[in-house]
Amino acid sequence: MKKLKQVISHVLSTRLGFILTLLLLYWLKTMWAYHIDFTLDLGNFYQVILSILNPIPFGLFLLGLSLYIKRTRTFYIVSWITYTILNILLISNVIYFREFSDFITVSAMLASSKVSAGLGDSAINLLRVWDIVYILDYIILITLFATKKISMDPRPFNKRASFAITALSGLLFSINLFMAEIDRPELLTRGFSNVYVVRALGLPSFTVYSANQTYRAEKERREATADDLVKVEDYVKEHYAAPDPKYFGIAKGKNVIVLHLESFQQFLIDYKLDVDGQSYEVTPFLNSLYHSKSTISFANFFNQVKAGKTSDAETLMETSLFGLSSGSYMVNYGGDNTAYAAPSILAQTGGYTSAVFHGNVGSFWNRNNAYKQWGYNYFFDSSYFQEQTDKNSFQYGLNDKYMFADSIKYLEHMQQPFYTKFITVSNHYPYTSLNGESDEEGFPLAKTDDETINGYFATANYLDASVEAFFNYLKASGLYDNTIVVLYGDHYGISNSRNPSLAPLLGKDSETWTEYDNAMLQRVPFMIHIPGYTDGFISDTYGGEVDALPTLLHLLGVDTSHFVELGQDLLSPENNQIVALRTSGYYITPTYTSYGGHLYYTATGEEITNPDENTVEATKKIRDAAAEQLAISDEIQTGDLLRFDKDTGLKTVDASSISYTHSLKDLKAIEKKLGDDSTSLYSQNGNKSTADLFKAPSYMQLHESSTSTTSSESSSTEASSSE
Repeated sequence: MKKLKQVISHVLSTRLGFILTLLLLYWLKTMWAYHIDFTLDLGNFYQVILSILNPIPFGLFLLGLSLYIKRTRTFYIVSWITYTILNILLISNVIYFREFSDFITVSAMLASSKVSAGLGDSAINLLRVWDIVYILDYIILITLFATKKISMDPRPFNKRASFAITALSGLLFSINLFMAEIDRPELLTRGFSNVYVVRALGLPSFTVYSANQTYRAEKERREATADDLVKVEDYVKEHYAAPDPKYFGIAKGKNVIVLHLESFQQFLIDYKLDVDGQSYEVTPFLNSLYHSKSTISFANFFNQVKAGKTSDAETLMETSLFGLSSGSYMVNYGGDNTAYAAPSILAQTGGYTSAVFHGNVGSFWNRNNAYKQWGYNYFFDSSYFQEQTDKNSFQYGLNDKYMFADSIKYLEHMQQPFYTKFITVSNHYPYTSLNGESDEEGFPLAKTDDETINGYFATANYLDASVEAFFNYLKASGLYDNTIVVLYGDHYGISNSRNPSLAPLLGKDSETWTEYDNAMLQRVPFMIHIPGYTDGFISDTYGGEVDALPTLLHLLGVDTSHFVELGQDLLSPENNQIVALRTSGYYITPTYTSYGGHLYYTATGEEITNPDENTVEATKKIRDAAAEQLAISDEIQTGDLLRFDKDTGLKTVDASSISYTHSLKDLKAIEKKLGDDSTSLYSQNGNKSTADLFKAPSYMQLHESSTSTTSSESSSTEASSSE
């Protein structure tokens, strides 16, 4: 034991030994934080390995820099300062995460007043007894130095060896980054989630990544001026499509529920999957809504997303502005940019309360920050729902039936009218969310050479049943009659590279599949269901997600003529029906489709290889119009131009006043304050919960009669055969 102490003392008394000891201590504290204080959602062993590795490269690099210093005192002072900075970064993120379930970005550091305002509780109240772990090593090391158990090493460290340490840290970081890209391709370009970056690369790397994002955003923001908004306003006025009086205000004052149908493509509507000679309707309930006389449905509604995918769809639907050509707007700008989104507009024009319900972590796509800028009062993420298990969830969150069921106890406390969004996840790639939940497995898998396609129809069927269960709850609780329900698919579910394998299921030939077919599969559902309305129809108007907000606001009786919205009301006779896709040169109109470098007649799919002068002129106008719309959107988004907009008649959102930490407590406090004037469903129901009214039978329960019949027929057949 004595000899071991001597060895440890000797190692600590060398410069390299001291640096490696600090690195080890930092690694141990980081591991403690990862598993005790942070929620990193380590989904597999590979991600565990990444989390074990990621504190080392950057820690070794920073601490190793002091090895280049010759002077003894300077070496130890710089080492301590570097180590302390790493620890301050770690501890501050621990405290911040306890309140916001997210990591501190450089943008948040620069806006420290907003951070402190948002914390609400003092940082002291966020401390825990076990936080002594983060400073215990200081006490021990200082004591060892003070008692001469560790002495300072006066010998300068070899320069070549110092360079080798730096090179080693660079090599380790390269390995770390390579592994991170394998786990989550395009991690740094698409953003996804701060949690994902920390899980893969560690806190110091995340801070550098965040600094780069902040620098780029601030540079573009600084260069923008109020004069830039003039061009935008001119464009908006020129392209404004006035509402059709026939539809304007037909849903005024009603609650709005938006159902985000994950990866749901239009071809699923009315689709029947043939397996072993038997036909299975994939989405019977959504089909009934699509054709309902209480629904305005759109047959030619296209997704307009790019790398931001779901986050792009949300941006388009909520703000009538596009995502970015590269990366996610919500991740890169959503937490800081001024926005006039649906929640804020409806709050100020109709007194709406707003909330989002989503069974994944709130930091994914930076939702917990972007939603504040959009004016959402409440955000119920996975922290508000039941604990996730292999049975009730998968890598993208809680399965839909559980999410809807757990949302009721929050929804019923919201003051009416409300604007709410439910983000489903079960129909998400790789379409294996039902694995492990035997009662939900039963819808047949398709039989192609692609397992992703095979599972797509089963998860879509599960989503359909989940939505039906939620509709049944709305009717049973009494919310249905005074609520309109907006349903939309966010983006494609089957990627273009897989479409040739999908082709036979759609009655197409894989060998003759074209870019036109890929373009048509960018259609997603868009339906507005209005209980009590009896003149519903299916519109053939061509449009995209950017057009959804003005369409909805006009139905609610909101004048949008003074808002900066790049979309056009799909029910307006003035709609130009030009669908600009996010990739340059891609567009779709009722006449022409430009996709993948090819031009087609939209009605027939015939490729135009030698266009005449009229076609060249017409398509140039369309291409220029689509490019202009995208360019205007980019100027608004990257320059944060809406901060200069004073003509909307709306107030900007004070994001620092919004917290999603105690949402249910806040809702109940409002009910109590309003007393008899409370308009929440809970209050209207005599202060009784309606949660028990939500019923979501499993696939097996829904089909047990047909299963029994099939079993009986099978038994009879076997009996007849044996006779």
